[in-house]
Amino acid sequence: MEISRNHNPIEHFQQWFHEVLNSHPEDEVNAMQLATIGIDGFPKSRIVLLKRFTWEGFIFFTNYKSEKGKAIANNNRTSLSFNWRKSKREVRVYGHTEKISENLSEGYFESRPRGSQLGAWVSKQSTVISSKTVLDRRMEQFEQKFKNKDIPKPTYWGGYIVKPIQMEFVKYNSLTTEHEVIKYTLQQDYNWLKTIHLDFYK
Repeated sequence: MEISRNHNPIEHFQQWFHEVLNSHPEDEVNAMQLATIGIDGFPKSRIVLLKRFTWEGFIFFTNYKSEKGKAIANNNRTSLSFNWRKSKREVRVYGHTEKISENLSEGYFESRPRGSQLGAWVSKQSTVISSKTVLDRRMEQFEQKFKNKDIPKPTYWGGYIVKPIQMEFVKYNSLTTEHEVIKYTLQQDYNWLKTIHLDFYK
């Protein structure tokens, strides 16, 4: 096992992300599985879209009142998984999640297509509706409400950033059962400890 310090996993992620984006036929490079601890105590996972990554972490947007929003408010320990199957690569992220600033959420909301902006008003995530007709009616109501107007960001909608404390990069070997795992762990001095080892399929 190889051990070294002062490597940045975000830089590693950036390299892999662009390699997969430019060189491999993945359907949704920015699709990631977000896992939270639900308010009922059970782990819950769902697919969300990565909208941006910075040196601090990974940003996605959602309804704060959704199941995942409530779970994060109750316990902000989360994990992400990027499964680039066709590229034989996987990235796992473990960290703490917090809301980004309101002005950043507003800036992103303004950049969205008008239909997506309306969708943020129409959809009440994680709530039961009687039929699609209900959504259609709500869409009509908000289309009339904001006709010929800029659509403001709902107060209950915005962005989160997952700030990693550990990241794992897995590269699978199609010819053998072994695969390489590169792990970064954040230390108390805010440097990253990097370890490399081989793992095997059972």
